[in-house]
Amino acid sequence: MTDASPRFESLAVRRTARLAVRGPRSGPVRELWIVLHGYGQLAAPFLEGLAAVDDGSRLLVAPEALSRFYEGSVEERVKRQGEQVVGASWMTKEARLDDIADNIAYLDAVHGWCRDRLRATRGGAPPLTVLGFSQGAATAARWIAAGSAEVARHLVWGSTLPPDADLSPASPLRRPATFLVIGARDRFATEKLVAAEHARLDAAGFPYRAVRFDGGHRLDDDTLRAIAHLDGDTDATGAL
Repeated sequence: MTDASPRFESLAVRRTARLAVRGPRSGPVRELWIVLHGYGQLAAPFLEGLAAVDDGSRLLVAPEALSRFYEGSVEERVKRQGEQVVGASWMTKEARLDDIADNIAYLDAVHGWCRDRLRATRGGAPPLTVLGFSQGAATAARWIAAGSAEVARHLVWGSTLPPDADLSPASPLRRPATFLVIGARDRFATEKLVAAEHARLDAAGFPYRAVRFDGGHRLDDDTLRAIAHLDGDTDATGAL
């Protein structure tokens, strides 16, 4: 007797990932930044948005999400007549837990690649900053919580920590200095959403620094520079 509907089985496969990189090709590196783009973005254009902190002392690495797609409906793509726009996504609601586990393993591998590169240049292990923008913020937080990397600074940009994030005193998310960075005119991270996130973090006694800038759902040069030059102290919640 067979089932009336198909069933799913899991199969682990090998993938080739694409990393966009900025920074010195050789010599000492003062900081390592691993930065995760948002939904519908690609790694290289996103990394251009971090040029403000590319001062020659930082290695900046932007892994590209493994699920690329053509943006827009079929009708919209036909109208473009070959000028297709490609974006990438970290995950969807389908096979959610598999995607989360795959992303954690992927980012652990990215961090390992960075360590090997730094070792080859006879550099030490510099402090690691992880920035997650928009959809990438949830992926970054889950990696910090369950991955193997030791993170010094965590930038949650244009988003919040995942609703299911462990905020308990023993959570690995408490180890890095955490910054919640929101543009004053961000149409996705609204005032209501941000206020609710602050209340949630405050109720849990979770240490973070709230950072606001005059802008929308995007990175901001001045804010990036300001955070990059902080010592990472987030004992008290405050704004830059």
